[in-house]
Amino acid sequence: MNTEFGTFPLWLTAFAALSLVLGIVCAVVVAIDVIRRPQKMTVMAFVWPISMLFGGLLWLAGYFRWGRTRRRGDERRTPMAVSVATGTNHCGAGCALGDLVAEWTAFLLPAVAVAFGWGWLFQDKMFAVWVLDFILAFGIGIIFQYFAIAPMRGLSLREGLKEALKADAASISAWQIGMYGTMALLQFLVLPAFFGGRAPVNSPEFWFAMQWAMLVGFATSYPVNWLLIRTGVKERM
Repeated sequence: MNTEFGTFPLWLTAFAALSLVLGIVCAVVVAIDVIRRPQKMTVMAFVWPISMLFGGLLWLAGYFRWGRTRRRGDERRTPMAVSVATGTNHCGAGCALGDLVAEWTAFLLPAVAVAFGWGWLFQDKMFAVWVLDFILAFGIGIIFQYFAIAPMRGLSLREGLKEALKADAASISAWQIGMYGTMALLQFLVLPAFFGGRAPVNSPEFWFAMQWAMLVGFATSYPVNWLLIRTGVKERM
């Protein structure tokens, strides 16, 4: 038995699994809804369902209140706080997708973790995977931002990527700082203290912890997005 990993009670496993299932159900509900009522920005048809995976019922309520494409004649102006939340969600979806791909790739193909430093740069595999996490999350987040900003401004590929990088580099980094900090706290301190070890990637507990880490990432990225939108660096959504 790998003593690095903890032993988790059935109630926690069940609660974690329920939270993950709720996130998936919310993602499916929103995915169906954006097909029926397409978003003005095509990229948001991906952003909203992905963000449900960590936001769950709270994010679902926010989507139906503010995120759905408005019907013709609805001229309400979106409040600044909601626009910032939507912009934060935008970079968060890229982070979430990057983390999903990175964690499962490194789990299924350990050589990937070795390529990113496990065993020769980092003694702990987690840190090597975090390098891949950040690269993928950053790259996907910038691509998402490109498809939001380029069509609105009519930019070329080069200019669009340049503006996307300027708009989202700080907010993605702020998100990852909050997420990594929370995962480190849970995996190195909280879970070992209460359950004798970490949660492995192929466990409900790991992804339940990741849901909370994503919410903290949202909180740390939100003020950065507010500043970027207020100063005109990032488009109001």
